[in-house]
Amino acid sequence: MLDRPLRAVLARPVDAMARGLDRRWISPNGLTMSGLALGLAAAVAAGLQWWGAALALWLVSRVVDGLDGALARLRKADGRAGESEAGGFLDITADFVAYGATVVGVAVGATAGYNAPWWPFLLVLFAYYINGTAFLAFSSIAERTGRTIDDGRSLSFLGRIAEGTETIVVHSLWFILPFWAAPIAVGWAALVAVSAVQRMIAGFRALR
Repeated sequence: MLDRPLRAVLARPVDAMARGLDRRWISPNGLTMSGLALGLAAAVAAGLQWWGAALALWLVSRVVDGLDGALARLRKADGRAGESEAGGFLDITADFVAYGATVVGVAVGATAGYNAPWWPFLLVLFAYYINGTAFLAFSSIAERTGRTIDDGRSLSFLGRIAEGTETIVVHSLWFILPFWAAPIAVGWAALVAVSAVQRMIAGFRALR
């Protein structure tokens, strides 16, 4: 829901940061893997109940993750090696790994430190699974049938209530308010599930 307006607001500063990172030894894929490593570190920190460190690592990981595509597009616009299908694949895969890992990390830390139940976090993972299946399946079939949605991302993305921005915010709230992690997870699972249903309906209609 917030991705498109936020991308418009952040376009110039992100492009400026990408130009600052445009060095021979820095690659878009390297940024993707760095963002993934930081995301996994955030998950480990959450599992150890180092909530402040987890929040810092998570936010930095998402900033780094947002710069890989910008750097790739910059280089492509300048006639150098830029965006590639492999890079787009790596980026979305890294995002899914980071998202899933942090859910598990928060679940471990919150259950150990605050006696939170496991099931809300299982609901979140289940909702992520359905949501990811819906938009990845749509993207694949849309590409094959010539019905792609081009909004600057590597995949045809069916935007709905729960998108990347909302995910970053909710995961950050877990790190800030770990004692409320389970109730937050219940609400978040419901929003992601609604988004999944919306994507299933929208995707089916778009491909008919």
